[in-house]
Amino acid sequence: VQLVESGGGLVQAGGSLRLSCAVSGDTFDDYAIAWFRQAPGKEREWVSCFSNYDGSTYYADFVKGRFTVSRDNAKNTVYLQMNSLKPEDTAVYYCAAAGDFYHDYDRGYDYWGQGTQVTVSS
Repeated sequence: VQLVESGGGLVQAGGSLRLSCAVSGDTFDDYAIAWFRQAPGKEREWVSCFSNYDGSTYYADFVKGRFTVSRDNAKNTVYLQMNSLKPEDTAVYYCAAAGDFYHDYDRGYDYWGQGTQVTVSS
């Protein structure tokens, strides 16, 4: 399974970005997809995920109400719509896939993209 993120960039605080994660190499529907991020000097943290069992979505508290995850099965792509961005959202954002649902447990995810940089200026 290969994952390729895109959509990162530089945005002012309060702005929006939409990240994409294109998945290839296997049956898209079989995989749970998650978004993580890592800021300089900080540990990787979980942002959001999509269950492959019932399609439920989950969010870290610090993005609830601002970020929305969605998936387009026809395009084998997962999106992370990020609104009301804050400087503390600055990080490299990664999407990850797993054949089971690991929620925020990063070690459960077998496949990772290369990451896309999001920079939010104040």
